[in-house]
Amino acid sequence: MLTILKIITYIIGHIPLKAALLAGRLAGRLIYLIDARHRKTVMDNLKTAYKGQMSEARMTGITKGVFASIGMTAFEFMRIPWLDKAGMDRLVVCRGRERLDAALARGKGVIIYTAHFGNWELMAAWFGLNGYGADIVVRELDSPLMENFVAWVRTRPGNRMVHKGRNMRKLLKHLSANGMAGILLDQNVADVEGVFVDYFGVPACTNKGPAMLAAMSGAAMLPCFMVRKGTRHTIYIGEETPLVRTGDKEADTTANTAACTKAIEDMVRVHPEQWFWVHRRWKTRPKGEKRQ
Repeated sequence: MLTILKIITYIIGHIPLKAALLAGRLAGRLIYLIDARHRKTVMDNLKTAYKGQMSEARMTGITKGVFASIGMTAFEFMRIPWLDKAGMDRLVVCRGRERLDAALARGKGVIIYTAHFGNWELMAAWFGLNGYGADIVVRELDSPLMENFVAWVRTRPGNRMVHKGRNMRKLLKHLSANGMAGILLDQNVADVEGVFVDYFGVPACTNKGPAMLAAMSGAAMLPCFMVRKGTRHTIYIGEETPLVRTGDKEADTTANTAACTKAIEDMVRVHPEQWFWVHRRWKTRPKGEKRQ
C-alpha cells in the first residue's frame, strides 16, 4: 500500500502545477460542500475570533477559502518528494533569511515557530532543500501506514522528524549543536501540556514546550510563515522574539508563549483564509469555564 501511495505522489508530482492546484481547489470545494461538521467548526471559530465584527458573507467566503487552501496544500504535499532545490526556487522566495543566518551565527541553535498556515509542509521542505536540515516536531499519526508515508514525504528534502512529547532531551542536544527545530504552535493542547494565553482576545491553551525549550537552550525563537499567492509562495522570517527572563519560570513561560501566539495571530489576521480554522483552537477551557 505504501508503494501505491508513492506512485500517486509521483503522478501528482509530475503533472503541471496549475492542473494540480486546480484539482486541489476542486477537492477542497467538494469537501466544503459535504463536510458539514468541519464547515460549522470554521464558522464557529470565526465567530469566536471576530465577535460580531465580520459579516456572515465574509465568514462564508473565508470558510470556502480555507477548504480551497487545504485542498491545494494536500496536492502540493504530494509533489514534495520530487522537488529539488531548483524546482523549489521556482515556487518559493524567502524574505528575512538573513535573520535566520544571524541567529545561527550565535551558535546556540534556532527554534522556528509557525502555524498550520499557508503550505507549512512546503515551507519545511524549503529549509531542508536549502541546507538547514531542521528537526521538525510532529504528532505521530494513528495509522502506521500514513505515518510511514507522511514521514517519507517530510524527510525526503533533508529534514528529520521528532515526535511530540517524548524528545525534549533530543531537541536540547540538537540545539546545543547549533541545530534548528521547527515547531507548530497554533493548536489546542490539554491543560497539563500548555498555558492559557490570548488568541484573538480569547484564552487559548497553548503548548508551553517551545518557550521552555528556548529558556533551557538559549536558542533564538524566530516566527516564520509561508504565504500563498497564486502558484507561488513567500516565506517570511520575522524578527527574533525576545525572551522574558525574570526568574519566575511559570510567568516567563506564559509571557513568552503569549508573545509567540501574538505573532501567529497577527499573520492570521492579514490572511485569514490561509489558516487552519477547521481545528477547535479554543476547545480546552480554563477551570470553571464550559468546554467548547
